Amino acid sequence: MRSELLPDRGIPASTLLMMSAVAGITVANLYYNQPLLEEIRSSLDCSETMSNMITVVTQAGYALGLLLIVPMADMWSRRRIVTVIMGIAAAMAACIALSSGIWTVLAASLLLGACSVIPQIFIPVAGQFSRPEHKSRNMGYVLSGLLTGILGARVISGYVGQLAGWRTMFAAAAVLMIACLLVTLRMLPRMPNTFKGSYRALIASIWKIFTSHPRMRLYALRGACTFGSMMSIWACMAFHLAGEPFHAGSRTVGMLGLCGVAGAVAASGIGRYVPRLGIRKMSAIGAVLQLLAWTSAATLGHTYTGIVAAIILLELGAQFTQLSNQSGCLAAVPDASNRANTVFMTSLFLGGSLATLIAGAGWRLAGWHGVCLTGAVFSAVALGTTIRKN
Repeated sequence: MRSELLPDRGIPASTLLMMSAVAGITVANLYYNQPLLEEIRSSLDCSETMSNMITVVTQAGYALGLLLIVPMADMWSRRRIVTVIMGIAAAMAACIALSSGIWTVLAASLLLGACSVIPQIFIPVAGQFSRPEHKSRNMGYVLSGLLTGILGARVISGYVGQLAGWRTMFAAAAVLMIACLLVTLRMLPRMPNTFKGSYRALIASIWKIFTSHPRMRLYALRGACTFGSMMSIWACMAFHLAGEPFHAGSRTVGMLGLCGVAGAVAASGIGRYVPRLGIRKMSAIGAVLQLLAWTSAATLGHTYTGIVAAIILLELGAQFTQLSNQSGCLAAVPDASNRANTVFMTSLFLGGSLATLIAGAGWRLAGWHGVCLTGAVFSAVALGTTIRKN
């Protein structure tokens, strides 16, 4: 008989490891396109603006998935939800690999993004079912898997794109999603549900949670700003490195993803400092790190040294803010952890989509400095929110 997890009773190490690994592999679907934008643009004969929209719609799809799919985990079997959307994600990745036009890529990317929300089902599991003293730590472990997937996606897609083409990368993504589906079917335990009612009532309750918890709204705004700041640097990285003085291809863009490994490594350890420092101080540290990152990008963005420093500081700053504020959201309504996570993560990825869109406009108007200004403004807003005590 399949084991069952119970709130606050602990999670087996094998289950936690599986969730971390699958979280990383599934979230990677959102980022395979970033180092490949120039190759996709050339292959499909579209403009930089249209190819940049692939990243925008993928992030927007993820936000839709957070809003419409993740809350289901409070109501229905998490195992069933995860396996169904993994199957759809595999189909959409294969569709992108076989596509012959930009509009097909955009439509499939929207659905691929929506069906890649598995990490945001697993993170509340770590928060809800871990022992109280291990909640933040275990959330950090799953977040580390997620971040490793983000970084690995850029590196792997950069290499595969240069060696075998962008279509091969998305074909491989489809195979990986099928593998994750099989592992999840075998290993994910049963978990009790916390919501009784209709899907319409479930979705309506998200708005009630959002409007009745002022701190949650503050946490969501911070997350949106810091994630938007981090996404800004990747929105036009491929275009920046394709020009003077770099003349670099997708492989180099992907390799730069390794520079953010510090954020992934730190995430598993950052969680233990949340109770000690508090959400406000953690958020302030994160915002300051990101502002330092944009200073480096603006002044030394013509060198790999400046770009590497910016990427590392942006990733670290984002994790200081995200883990602390996400923990605060889940703690506010423990019986509705998936819906609380929907509030936080929907805001996060809407912020990422908005920043990606604005950074693209900044690139067209002012080049790299337009991108830097976009990211710095998002970080400054996040820092401004720490003035308010919480």
